[in-house]
Amino acid sequence: MRVTMGFNGSGLASVQSQLAKLSGKQAKQAYADGMSDGGFHVRRGWQRELGEQFDRPTSYILKSVYVRKATPERLSVDIEPTYFGGKGVDPQKILQAQEFGGTRRDKRSEAALHRIGILPAGYQTVIPATPFPGSDDGRGNVRGGFLVRLLSYFQALGEQGYKANMTDKRKARLHKGTKAREGVRFFVSYGRLRSGPTQHLAPGIWAATGQDGFIVRPVLMFVRGGTYESRISRERVAERADVVPYIERRIRYRIRKMVGE
Repeated sequence: MRVTMGFNGSGLASVQSQLAKLSGKQAKQAYADGMSDGGFHVRRGWQRELGEQFDRPTSYILKSVYVRKATPERLSVDIEPTYFGGKGVDPQKILQAQEFGGTRRDKRSEAALHRIGILPAGYQTVIPATPFPGSDDGRGNVRGGFLVRLLSYFQALGEQGYKANMTDKRKARLHKGTKAREGVRFFVSYGRLRSGPTQHLAPGIWAATGQDGFIVRPVLMFVRGGTYESRISRERVAERADVVPYIERRIRYRIRKMVGE
């Protein structure tokens, strides 16, 4: 979202006398500061929208709403989810399907499971309603460390991470467990998609724990690729923010502050 205002914008009649006391550069700085204030006002609106439309949105998504502040040379302010690199997924890609609707793209973990043939074509993964102990982050997502261990278990890490794939020796230790940690064995069920001894279980990755592995719990479920309806709206954010009058108020405040009145 971009907001642009002319240097001779309306709504400033009450500060014309103060404005006349400023140099052109000072006046433009006051305009830029007021517009940047408006950008952060819209940012708060974006974050409120995300909080209302999503169940426990992560701080990564909320903090991704970035304000590119105005300057005296560029009297416009941009407010939008922004990717700063690193291991996270581009927030714009995450939110695009939520704004316009459409199919969710595969996560990196899903692409890895597709690559090694565990995840069937056209399927994606979801966390079960009752998460496997230690697997979730409290916001309905799989913890990164747990997911890496799961991919490592199934030899799904790519070329750059192949050394981190579990060896048979490490798997044996995981299966056995320790005094402080229960042993666990992960396995894949395809339910009625394929025949086999686990056909009675829903498609997904499961864990067997307890003595002799008698306790079986779901870890990741395989579901048909999701299609989203439009849930977030830039227009709704802008309407709620009522940004132009807000910016005009902030410009008046910035002018008075710069003049010292």
